[in-house]
Amino acid sequence: MKRLRVPHIILALLCLMYFITYIDRVNISTAASAIQDEFGFSKTQLGLIFSAFAYPYLVFQVIGGWVGDKFGARKTLFWCGLVWAAATMLTGFAGGLVSLFATRLLVGLGEGATFPTATRAMQNWTSPGRRGFAQGITHAFARLGNAVTPPLIALLMAAFSWRGAFWLLGGISLVWVLVWVFYFRNYPKDHPGITQADLDALPPHILGERPKAPWRPLLKRMWPVTLTYFCYGWTLWLYLNWLPLFFKTNYHMEISKSAIFASGVFFAGVVGDTLGGVLSDGILKRTGNVRLARLGVTVLGFGGAFASLLPILFVHDVTVVALCLSGGFFFAELVIGPMWAVPMDIAPRYAGTAAGLMNTGSAFAAIASPLVAGYVIDVTGNWYLPFIMSMCLLGVGAFTAFLMHPEKPFEETA
Repeated sequence: MKRLRVPHIILALLCLMYFITYIDRVNISTAASAIQDEFGFSKTQLGLIFSAFAYPYLVFQVIGGWVGDKFGARKTLFWCGLVWAAATMLTGFAGGLVSLFATRLLVGLGEGATFPTATRAMQNWTSPGRRGFAQGITHAFARLGNAVTPPLIALLMAAFSWRGAFWLLGGISLVWVLVWVFYFRNYPKDHPGITQADLDALPPHILGERPKAPWRPLLKRMWPVTLTYFCYGWTLWLYLNWLPLFFKTNYHMEISKSAIFASGVFFAGVVGDTLGGVLSDGILKRTGNVRLARLGVTVLGFGGAFASLLPILFVHDVTVVALCLSGGFFFAELVIGPMWAVPMDIAPRYAGTAAGLMNTGSAFAAIASPLVAGYVIDVTGNWYLPFIMSMCLLGVGAFTAFLMHPEKPFEETA
C-alpha cells in the first residue's frame, strides 16, 4: 500500500478544518427557526445574531494573519480552535438575544484568524503551481460544510434539540484541534515524516527573522483585491445566513424540506470551488500568465453568477428558483480558488497578512449583508430584494477585478 505523503495529509487536515469551521459558523442559520420560535425574534433580530460572528471576524483578519505570519500556523490555529470549539458549545447554553449575540461573537473571534493562517500554512506546504488548487479544494470543503449543515442540523435538532446540536459540534471541533497540534509543523523540514522529494517540490525555507510587514505599500497593493472580495462576500453571506429561511418562509416548507433545498444549492458551490482552482492553475500552466489565470476565472464567476440569478426576478417556481440559486452559487464559488491564490502571488513573504487584508472584504460583508437583508425583508416582506442587491454587487466585482495585479510580486513594487 502506497504511503500517504505528508503534504497531502497537511492539505487534508486543512480541508477538514475548513469543513468544520463552516459548519460551526452557519449552523445558526438552520437552527434559526427553532431559536426564533423559542425566543420570538424578528427577522431584524435574527440578522443581528447572524452578523455577530462577523464583528471580531473582521477585526481579526489582518491581526490574525499577522499573528499567523509571526508565530506560525501550528500555535495560531491551536488557540483559535480552542476558542471557536468552546464558543460553539456555549451557544447551546444561550438564554436570549444577548447571550446568543455574545457566543456568536466568540465564534467569530476564534475563526477570525483561521483562513489567513491557513494560507500561511499553504505558502510553506504547497508548490506555486498548485496554489489555486489548494485554495479551491479547501474552500470546496468549506462549501461541503455549507451543504451538509442544513440537513445535519435538522437531524441533530430532531434527535437532541438545537442546543444539543451545538454541544456535539463543539466537541468535534476539539478533536480536530488536538490532531492538528500533534501532527502539523510550521516548516516542512521540521516534520519527521517529510522526504527529500517532498522538500524539493515545496518552496524553499527562508532563513532568518521574518521582516516586519510594510503596511502602507501592502495596503496599496491589496485594496482592489479586498474590494473585489467584498462584492463576492455579500452574496456568500446572503446565501449562508438566509437560504434555509428563504425556502421555509417563501414557500411554506417544513424545516427538514427547506434544509434539503438549501443543501442542494450549497453542493453546487462545492463543485464551483474545486473547478475554479483547477481552471486557474490550468490556465497558468498553459500560458504562464498569472493575471489571465486569476482574473479570467474571477470575472467568469461574477458574470455567470449575475446571469444565473437574473431569472428569479421573473419566475418564482420553487424548482426553477432552486436551480437558478444553485447556478448562481456555482459561478460565485469559481471566484474562490483564484482570489485566495492572489495574496500568495502578490506577497508570498507576507501571505497571512495579505490574505487577512483581502478577507476583511468578506468579513465586512458578513456584517452588512445579513443586517441589510433582515431589515429589508422585515420592512418590505420581499425576499427577492436582497438578491437584487447582490446582483448589483456582482457587477461591481467583475469590474474591480481588473484593478488587481497578481502578476506583479509585491517585492518588486513596494
